[in-house]
Amino acid sequence: MITIIGAGLSGLLTAYRLEKAGIPYRVLEARDRIGGRIHTVLAKNETPVEMGATWFQSAHTNLKSLLNELEIAHFEQNMEGIAFYQPDLSNPAQPVRLPEQQPSYRVTGGTSTLIDELYSRLNKEQVFLNQPVQKISVQNDFIEIEANDKFQTDKLIFCIPPKLLAEKMVFELALPKEVIEISKQTHTWMEDSIKVAVIYEKPFWRKQQFSGTIFSSYGPMTELYDHGNFEDDKSALCGFLHPSYTSISQEERKSHILNQIANSFGAEAKQPIDYQETIWKQEEFTSNSTNNPLYPHQNNGHPVFRNSLFADKVFFSNSETASSFGGYMEGAVISAELVARTVISFQ
Repeated sequence: MITIIGAGLSGLLTAYRLEKAGIPYRVLEARDRIGGRIHTVLAKNETPVEMGATWFQSAHTNLKSLLNELEIAHFEQNMEGIAFYQPDLSNPAQPVRLPEQQPSYRVTGGTSTLIDELYSRLNKEQVFLNQPVQKISVQNDFIEIEANDKFQTDKLIFCIPPKLLAEKMVFELALPKEVIEISKQTHTWMEDSIKVAVIYEKPFWRKQQFSGTIFSSYGPMTELYDHGNFEDDKSALCGFLHPSYTSISQEERKSHILNQIANSFGAEAKQPIDYQETIWKQEEFTSNSTNNPLYPHQNNGHPVFRNSLFADKVFFSNSETASSFGGYMEGAVISAELVARTVISFQ
């Protein structure tokens, strides 16, 4: 039996590869949902908005290959039209034409389509939700896992951010010192992000040839993009809120955001039909406080994570542990494919 901790992209893809190979597995997930940092929410009017991972690019070949394998479509992010840019607080955002750049893509139907498709191909009886792991005991012949229930396994694959592993789980047989130290200093992508979506009846900004894009060094929204769906019958704007706005209420945040959008796109911006936000810093199974601020992608892909532990009993498979594209969906796929191949080779 192989136990996977974490039902995000890396965890579910690892489970899918084991399922195809006919190898017994189980997945333990701390949350009451699958997906981890992939989280598509259906807002009013059934508009899918991304509260987590959203975009990928042509260079993300492993993710694209997986989408093709699962027959999941994707489409190009709309950037057509005039954007707004605010480099400093002394001046309002100014209209600009963005230079030609590599396109970004989104998953048709929402990024959770990928999660749901992987889950649909698993043995549902082997996916356990609401199982935050607290203690792990590595024995000679097996590993004992203490969550809300107790489990025994032959091998263990960690598909959660390394920082959470180091700071929230107790190992009866201690992890190597280097693993603990590097894990605590490994940045978890999204943990300091606030994702916001504002949903509208119609994409009113397009009437003035606006792309729906805002870049601001000060916010409240530092990045904002047109978030219409593939069919183009649902309308929203989605992006990232400056972290300094965490300390105020949701209504205050919403008010600041609507004012910012209205200053660029016009008064219709103040008439949304819905508002969604996720403060990832408050997600206990993603973020964990640290005394030392970490820079983006710090220690992502560190070689220490590519070593198995305890005589090939424990492995790491997570976006932050990937040898390339750490912190992105591509990294999660790379890690999962590598560890799955390794574990299958032992059987």
